Amino acid sequence: MMKTFACVAAVSLLAGATVLAQTTINGAGATFPNPIYSKWFAEYNKLHPNVQINYQSIGSGGGIQQITKETVFFGASDGPMTDEQLKAAPGPILHFPTVLGAVVPVYNITGVSSDLKFTGPVLADIYLGKITKWNDPAIVKLNPGAKLPATDITVVHRSDGSGTTYIWVDYLSKLSPEFQSKVGVKTSVNWPIGVGGKGNEGVSGLVTQTPGAIGYVELIYALQNKISYGSVQNAAGEFVKASVQSVTAAAAGAAAKMPADFRVSITNAPGPGVYPISSFTWLLLYENPKDKAQGKMMTDFMKWALTDGQKYCAELGYAPLPSNVVKMEMAALAKIKGS
Repeated sequence: MMKTFACVAAVSLLAGATVLAQTTINGAGATFPNPIYSKWFAEYNKLHPNVQINYQSIGSGGGIQQITKETVFFGASDGPMTDEQLKAAPGPILHFPTVLGAVVPVYNITGVSSDLKFTGPVLADIYLGKITKWNDPAIVKLNPGAKLPATDITVVHRSDGSGTTYIWVDYLSKLSPEFQSKVGVKTSVNWPIGVGGKGNEGVSGLVTQTPGAIGYVELIYALQNKISYGSVQNAAGEFVKASVQSVTAAAAGAAAKMPADFRVSITNAPGPGVYPISSFTWLLLYENPKDKAQGKMMTDFMKWALTDGQKYCAELGYAPLPSNVVKMEMAALAKIKGS
């Protein structure tokens, strides 16, 4: 009996040791990269069972707030932190691009199954409330073959602080001075019209459920939910649909001029074949984290994500990082204390 008890006790101690050996790292932020991050964290855990990375998909604004308050170890955002936000943090925060993605205009129009074409000024006027019907002459002119109804347009936008919003308004502001002055470029803006949905998931749901709706989501959410999405006119005058190839084309020019802090906008990028509403998305880490062991683990994870992890991009609708950007990031990871 004593032998049996001793064996059970030994097994319990071993199990306890295994549990204690596992480190949980918490992060929060953008919904835009959530599909690829979920994949990465699961695959990395298979390779390193002692490292469990938990991620809350709450929007870029929430991610920036939580890393600033140090309630999570890392944040994630599709809009780079502003100088003011960086100054508000208790220590230097580094930006690391992880993948590239696209924000697409999604719509739900009864009887219209064809791919619609949009320009930046037309999308801006829809979101300013100046274009209110699907058969507005400006939309008809771009889509002469489509049977557009006289249906009211229901504008859907994000209700939370959002990097997807940042990318969307960054693009629209470049094409519409009126949009720039009335709405501006932030992760959270005062919309003059529309209804709000939380996360890419919320916007996708509202558009799906609302005939006549238009919204903006990250490409993978349009693909996963089978929502129609349009092509957008780029700086070269071409109407381009979002794809891995067209997003990669958008990054080509920016990659050659990447700033040392990686905070860069690639919306409305020049060149042929470019999808104009493309962006990097960033993972945010403190340069001098309080927990140096977790700092080392996240540095190791990032090295994997920037190399082996990139092979998962295409299947989820993201574009992999340019090789020269990866090289720059590998050098920047060495700045993290504890790495």
